[in-house]
Amino acid sequence: MPHPAPQPGILDIALYQGGASHIDGMSRVLKLSSNENPFGPSPAATEAVRAAAVDLHRYPSIDHGPLRRAIAEVHDLDAERIVIGVGSDEILALLAMAYAGPGDEVLYTAHGFSLYRIVALAAGADPVVAPERDRRVDVDALLSRVTSRTRVVYLTNPANPAGTVTGPADVARLADGLPPDSILVLDGAYAEYAEGFDGGVGLMQGRENIVMTRTFSKIYGLGGLRVGWAYAARGVIDVLNRIRGPFNMSTVALAGAEAAMRDRDFVEMCRAVNAEQRSRLTEGLLGLGIACDPSQTNFVLARFADAAEAAAADSALRSRGVLVRGVKGYGFPEGLRITVGRPEDVTLVLDALTDFRGAS
Repeated sequence: MPHPAPQPGILDIALYQGGASHIDGMSRVLKLSSNENPFGPSPAATEAVRAAAVDLHRYPSIDHGPLRRAIAEVHDLDAERIVIGVGSDEILALLAMAYAGPGDEVLYTAHGFSLYRIVALAAGADPVVAPERDRRVDVDALLSRVTSRTRVVYLTNPANPAGTVTGPADVARLADGLPPDSILVLDGAYAEYAEGFDGGVGLMQGRENIVMTRTFSKIYGLGGLRVGWAYAARGVIDVLNRIRGPFNMSTVALAGAEAAMRDRDFVEMCRAVNAEQRSRLTEGLLGLGIACDPSQTNFVLARFADAAEAAAADSALRSRGVLVRGVKGYGFPEGLRITVGRPEDVTLVLDALTDFRGAS
């Protein structure tokens, strides 16, 4: 019997797998598998959401003006060059929809965010993968795979799951090496955690082919509200505003995000604790003989001898009620991505791995 068929490429998309959130038989679990802020959202954001809830019968703002202005004021940007999305995920997908299609290519690195392949196939474009070198972006490898068909290049910076940063000189070289009708998307979901990093804003001066995306899901602790934003040339923003849903953002999400953006004391506290505990976690792992690169994010990629040892370490952590993220799907079968938690969370992780090392 005939049945509706989707566009080519859709059925080649594997379903996204999120970080685990429960362990059978355990009522209390420490979730360090999704890079969530261990302190949750700013109290100001929580209060703003409560206050906004009384107007749930009203349609939300279409232009997201108050939130765009808050972002612009905090980051010294042009509010007219900001667009708001349902998480940065929606913006990443809209960019592929707007600028790539059948016969075009979408380029990204081997260990980049798995969503890039999904949005490329959904747009009907061909995904192209460039290798990395020692868990770092290799700009020469990316440029060697650029063709006349390249339309969108996605670059996770800082990287996930490696936690490494691509420097501004390399990003500029990549942007300048693309065809004139291509765009470079700097996916900065973890930009706030990198010391002295602007997410790529400085590189946008004189370049109209760079788009920077950011999210409220990480340092702002608003993953459940799904809010993201992008900064780009006005022409790109105009395109995105034409294809996004006019009411894509809820009233409570807009209110919570605006309050979170303006609560700089909370953000700075989260950043400071993360930096301190990230160093402690990294030093502890290295002291146990577990390899890891210096991270500029809110997670550390612990690398074991092989996939079997990583699985055993994961089981040992689970036995203590700790959930981390296996990253085989990102090309690291020997790796476990561990979110940086509160001081007591890091202590629990290191104690569990110390016992694991002693028993193995």
